[in-house]
Amino acid sequence: MSTEVRVPTLGESVSEATVATWFKKPGDPVAADEMLCELETDKVTVEVPSPVAGTMGEIVAQEGDTVGVDALLAMIGASDGAATGETPAAKPAATSAPKAAKAEAVDVMVPALGESVSEATVASWFKQPGEAVAVDEMLCELETDKVSVEVPSPAAGVLGEILAAEGATVQAGGKLAVISGAAAGATPTPAQDAAPASEAGTVDRDVEDAPSAKKLMAEKGLSRDQVSGTGRDGRVMKEDVQKAGAAPAPQAAPAPTAPAQPAQTPRAPSPADDAAREERVRMTKLRQTIARRLKEAQNTAAMLTTYNEADMGGIMELRNEYKDMFEKKHGVKMGFMSFFVKACCHALNEVPEVNAEIDGTDVVYKNYVHMGVAVGTPNGLVVPVLRDAHKMGFAEIEKTIAEMGRRARDGKLSMADMQGGSFTISNGGVYGSLMSSPILNPPQSGILGMHKIQERPMVVKGQIVARPMMYLALSYDHRIVDGKGAVTFLVRVKEALEDPRRLLMDL
Repeated sequence: MSTEVRVPTLGESVSEATVATWFKKPGDPVAADEMLCELETDKVTVEVPSPVAGTMGEIVAQEGDTVGVDALLAMIGASDGAATGETPAAKPAATSAPKAAKAEAVDVMVPALGESVSEATVASWFKQPGEAVAVDEMLCELETDKVSVEVPSPAAGVLGEILAAEGATVQAGGKLAVISGAAAGATPTPAQDAAPASEAGTVDRDVEDAPSAKKLMAEKGLSRDQVSGTGRDGRVMKEDVQKAGAAPAPQAAPAPTAPAQPAQTPRAPSPADDAAREERVRMTKLRQTIARRLKEAQNTAAMLTTYNEADMGGIMELRNEYKDMFEKKHGVKMGFMSFFVKACCHALNEVPEVNAEIDGTDVVYKNYVHMGVAVGTPNGLVVPVLRDAHKMGFAEIEKTIAEMGRRARDGKLSMADMQGGSFTISNGGVYGSLMSSPILNPPQSGILGMHKIQERPMVVKGQIVARPMMYLALSYDHRIVDGKGAVTFLVRVKEALEDPRRLLMDL
């Protein structure tokens, strides 16, 4: 009897995903709830567990294939004993004779990729054809427009043909490679097969670095010991080599001294010479999606930006006075973002159209505030959402932002974490930005830009004094938000920041 493995629900309005990695191969034994494959959407990675214990059967959706919700991924057959009718007494004999185990080929498929994500790019292969692999050992890494997805081996055996090379675009559910020699009941030791003898003075490593990382290390003249791996089990990724910095390239052997040549007039470099010094790198899926969505926002919304500035002295004094007590009680540091979230919630209550959106010919007003907080990651900008931020206190806001920031940098955000936002705050000040015009995050009608706090001469009660000032920028959709509403919103934010006590008294 066989059990179907189907694509789970992927999230709000998510209809398809890409099969990124199969951790099991046909013929591999699987336990109930053991991870079978990984699917990628445009936002998150979804792991698909086995619904039952048994033996991995046919893989219907190969790595790279695009699959819809509830689509058939694979079949799980009964375990060897149940399928063949072996008695318990006969099974140990089969186990003691691994040569009798049937070797099968197992397909490595692209897992589901997430909401509306139909394809991914093969970033790195960690294994090469002919190398032994263990169950769940990482074979390759896929890139979508939001996250990177590692594809585990669905079975133990030997990596056979690689069907999607590095740089190739694969569809959700497509086939990536084939694992040959997968034997049920056998316990392969890929680390021993891959490195049967280590040279004197070296340490055996069970983890294979990404091929792209090894290539880049060679180009930069870096040894393995000079690079710290951040991949699974310490695997060195391409980004790790880039962060390690370029070590001095090995000195080439001096060329034989050539006879002195007469001086030649330097010639102008040709286009071919320039091309040889250029590097063409394909945009990641995340960067492609960011570019597309930003351009869509400009083409769709009647976007306008209004500016103001706030004296941050009041907040800074309040933080200095209570930050130690706050951290001691709540276990989290008091930052500026909680003040901005509270100030925006206060202002949105007075100017609800900034918290609304256009749906066809209707305006949808939100009686809640789901606050998006833009977070920069090594792969691009993501916007996790603080749901019902208007009900949160300072400590809860700080804890939630800190946790989502960590998950964003680790690529662990789920689709639910980034959906449903009604307003967004973007803090360019952490990178030193003094002034900018943020772009809307559709279908939202407003986004607030924070900037660098910088001391500037200000007139206070007739005296010129240095004050810690921050420029504020509100970009809004002029189709729904009038200038009066936008300016009123920004003034209310400014007032709440300059006198935080107003938040307590709802003024």
